[in-house]
Amino acid sequence: MPSQDRVAIVTGAARGLGAATAQELSRQGAKVVISDIDGLLAEGVAAEIRQSGRDALALRVDVSKITELDALVKTTVDHFGRLDILVNNAAICPRIPIDDMTEEKFDQIVDINLKSVFFLSRAAGNAMKAGKWGRIVNVSSVGGRTGGIYASTIYAATKAGVMSMTKAFARHFAPHGITVTCVAPGSVDTRLMSDLSPESLRGTIEGVPLKRLADPLEIARVIAFLASDGSSYMTGAIVDVNGGALMP
Repeated sequence: MPSQDRVAIVTGAARGLGAATAQELSRQGAKVVISDIDGLLAEGVAAEIRQSGRDALALRVDVSKITELDALVKTTVDHFGRLDILVNNAAICPRIPIDDMTEEKFDQIVDINLKSVFFLSRAAGNAMKAGKWGRIVNVSSVGGRTGGIYASTIYAATKAGVMSMTKAFARHFAPHGITVTCVAPGSVDTRLMSDLSPESLRGTIEGVPLKRLADPLEIARVIAFLASDGSSYMTGAIVDVNGGALMP
């Protein structure tokens, strides 16, 4: 199938890694749905893509709400006629020490970072079955392997859960020609890093052999590969993109 016939949903796509991923998939020919809780920012990314002569649709979606995830898939299929690619990127990472964590914050992090991946992957994968081809790419984190370092215990736990869920969904959807893979980025130059203290940020960079943060586009290109025909024999895989900070 030509790339220009493919339709992709990217969650958390109004800025940072999500926006870079949506733009990269668009450059490679896909029609892209920009999903984000910030509808105005999402429309800005979609408008930029459309100005380049490519097709994009912005949708305001709260990924913690299952009904909105189902509606996201339905609206995408109604608008474009199909769904081929899902990138589960939306996440939050509040820096909360263990002793300060509340049940409300715990539930919010789990709902956005983990519950959304399950229910949106299920809905999207079922929609992809009709085409007997699909790509679901989950965005985890190096924190899912380390347990988190800078007051990010629950964030890291959800990202470990995303890795495990990737493998379960890979087995579930494999008979339908749908692959499910996962990217585990290291430290990326996005707003998730902006709340680190200067000292913590310096320590993070010092711990990376390449001695820098990743540009969002460097991660987006790996995601785009996993969403392409080139990754046809990869499923259930966790791809580490961390500048050498962790070498499992």
